[in-house]
Amino acid sequence: MNSVKIYICFAALLFAYTQAATPVSPPAPIILTPTPAPAPAPDYVNLTDLLSVAGPFSTFLKYLQQTKVIETLQNQANNTDEGITLFVPKDKAFANLKKPSLSNLTADQLKQLCLFHALPHYYSLSDFKNLSGSGPVNTLAGGSYTLNFTDSMGAVHIGSGWTNTEVSSSVHSTDPVAIYQVNKVLLPEAIFGTDIPPPAPAPAPVPDIAPVADAPDADGKGSGPGARSTSPSSSNRIMGLSMSRCLMMVVVSAGFVALL
Repeated sequence: MNSVKIYICFAALLFAYTQAATPVSPPAPIILTPTPAPAPAPDYVNLTDLLSVAGPFSTFLKYLQQTKVIETLQNQANNTDEGITLFVPKDKAFANLKKPSLSNLTADQLKQLCLFHALPHYYSLSDFKNLSGSGPVNTLAGGSYTLNFTDSMGAVHIGSGWTNTEVSSSVHSTDPVAIYQVNKVLLPEAIFGTDIPPPAPAPAPVPDIAPVADAPDADGKGSGPGARSTSPSSSNRIMGLSMSRCLMMVVVSAGFVALL
């Protein structure tokens, strides 16, 4: 019995010794893979607030709100990958629009007119070089509502058939929203037809007519402001002096003859 206890104790001591003598490997380090940060979301652009303070665009903004096109533009600006490019006429452009008038348009035509001022893609000013001469560009109005662009030494010209204008300034140009000011309302042929009136002729230049010189008198003196006027009294005085001189010459001559 004692030998069994001694064997068990010896076996336990041997096991403990072997465990202590066996080197323990350190745990493998845990490598954490960094999670990439999400791309920052583009800033939300409130078109109503922007057009309210950037003005004077109150007339165009009124039409956008009246036709509810502002909601379509807002969705295109912030909820699509394409973004938007908007051409905004100044209030003066609507005030100068005499013919054709917008007062006779139906609600649907006015809505299409507003959509005609927007492209369903973000374009910076430098992007218009690629659009120059490439043909008609579709607008948010769709169908035959297209615009033509021409880049002339950095100046962006826009043609709609009825309207020929150019971008006069950049109101906002940060992807995905570009807003450019134009000096005229863009009028589509799809609404106003193709019977486009010719442009008004330029006023004829006023000829630079030199003042006509006064004709000279019989004695070679002019009758203009610089000419010396001769009154009747002065003429009589001159004639009297001439006759006196003639009489004196006659008297002198007669006396000389008498002496001879």
